[in-house]
Amino acid sequence: MDDKRNLIIFALIAALVLFGGQFVTDYFFPTANPPATKMVDGKSVPVPSPTASTPAADAPDAIRPVAAALGASPRLPVRTPKLQGSIALKGARIDDLLLTNYRETIAKNAPPIRLLAPAGTKDARLAGFGWAGEGVATPGPDTVWTADAAELVPGKPVTLSWNNGRGLVFAMRIAVDENYMFTVRQSVANRSGSAVAVQPYGYVSQRGVSKDPDSWTIHTGPTGVFNGAANYDVDFSDVDAAGNNGLDFATTGGWLGFNDKYWLTALVPDQGKPVNAKFRIGGGGAYQADFRAAQAVVQPGRALTTETRFFAGAKEVGVLQAYENDLKIVQFDKAIDWGWFAPIERPIFWVLDWLFKFTGNFGVAIILLTVLVRGLMFPIAQRQFASMAGMRAVQPKMKALQERHKDDKPKLQEEMMKLYREEKVNPIAGCLPLVLQIPIFYALYKVLMLTIEMRHQPFILWIKDLSAPDPATLLNLFGYLNFTPPHFLAIGVLPVLLGITMYLQFKLNPQPMDEMQKQVFSLMPWVFMFVMAPFAAGLQLYWTVSNLLTIAQQKWLYSRHPALKEAAAK
Repeated sequence: MDDKRNLIIFALIAALVLFGGQFVTDYFFPTANPPATKMVDGKSVPVPSPTASTPAADAPDAIRPVAAALGASPRLPVRTPKLQGSIALKGARIDDLLLTNYRETIAKNAPPIRLLAPAGTKDARLAGFGWAGEGVATPGPDTVWTADAAELVPGKPVTLSWNNGRGLVFAMRIAVDENYMFTVRQSVANRSGSAVAVQPYGYVSQRGVSKDPDSWTIHTGPTGVFNGAANYDVDFSDVDAAGNNGLDFATTGGWLGFNDKYWLTALVPDQGKPVNAKFRIGGGGAYQADFRAAQAVVQPGRALTTETRFFAGAKEVGVLQAYENDLKIVQFDKAIDWGWFAPIERPIFWVLDWLFKFTGNFGVAIILLTVLVRGLMFPIAQRQFASMAGMRAVQPKMKALQERHKDDKPKLQEEMMKLYREEKVNPIAGCLPLVLQIPIFYALYKVLMLTIEMRHQPFILWIKDLSAPDPATLLNLFGYLNFTPPHFLAIGVLPVLLGITMYLQFKLNPQPMDEMQKQVFSLMPWVFMFVMAPFAAGLQLYWTVSNLLTIAQQKWLYSRHPALKEAAAK
């Protein structure tokens, strides 16, 4: 009767995991990137590029096309090995930027990622810099600046200038490196006959919230480092709740901006001077991150200069780390939300990245990482397997003790502990490899989800993106049937292989004597097959290969120690 009740409870838990778990994992453990491919008639084809809907022309909030917005201002072209775009001379805004090394999809004709777009466009995101001061004619959004060069390229800064006609000359010297960092050196020269008080500022603005959802494990949205500590606690709803007052952070050193899963736009004030940073609501459904330095008085015949950096690009791990080390930007690598397991995640990333550069294929790199992990854990796994077989060998004695002391639980526990000592077995030794695997598995999950180096990386055959789920869904016969299965039934080939290999692994283990435990172990592989189906194919590949290595290891141990096989078979 107890076994039946326990089996019903397990079945209910399994159903809850399968059908209700998605609501939990969407927040705590986002499962994977959107599919890069889909199966059509058994072939893997790229998912079409996303297209923006065009609002009605008479709509009050009609959005301008990007091309029209770009034509509304004279422009300074920007060209680097990784960036292409322009700076609007009207308002001196960095508001047009394409990431030429990254595409929207894996299709050959997919457009590059557009990170910055002018105000008034659907996905407007831009940065600006200026001066504030009472009673001072300062540059504004309609100010047209004059450039001293035809384009901005690495190693050749461009100076924008503007004279307010009242004795103040404003200049903006803009430089860009070969990666994603702009350096903006603002200056104001006072040629008037009286002192003026001015305050430098910078801002980055984006229309709407991030397209990447914010979750417990991966933060997106307003992000910054203030007074030496990364802040992942602010989201767009907090900025909404703060209203016109905004959220203030007084800091010396650090940075602030808007974070996506793979992209970052961030202001980096002078790391040695105090500033007042703020997240606030902007106009037209926009959000703004900005800072202001302390007000300064510029005497006649003198000039004031301040320097700000602006990052706009991909969150490549090595690039972020180099900026932190070389430019002394406080915790700039925290733009990637590594979380608590960073001491494990970072080494796994560096090993994976090195293996990828060595092999040229991230799937092969994941397989080699699995072999490495299993090799390091082999001595522990040997002891685990021997302990499991030992536990199976003493099961008859344990049954006898249970019968003898079934009415005296304390005495039963005492006798069982004595039996463990005499037989030199440890009932929890078999859990150690699993416990050690959990942080490694979670770290690999975060690496696949977070790092752009894994984005759109293919393996073999139909697997074109290891950071997305396996697209070869069995329920629609690999795309031959023209329908999309429900999310929890979208079982690909890799999840099925994961379930089969887990089942075979459990069959090779010494079987428990308790019938309920046998039933649980027999069902567990198929439950995990469904649970793991929405996760990244790279994670499924790691687990499947790990299961295969465990099976091979068990076969080898049986060949070396026939007594273990006999104990498992009895």
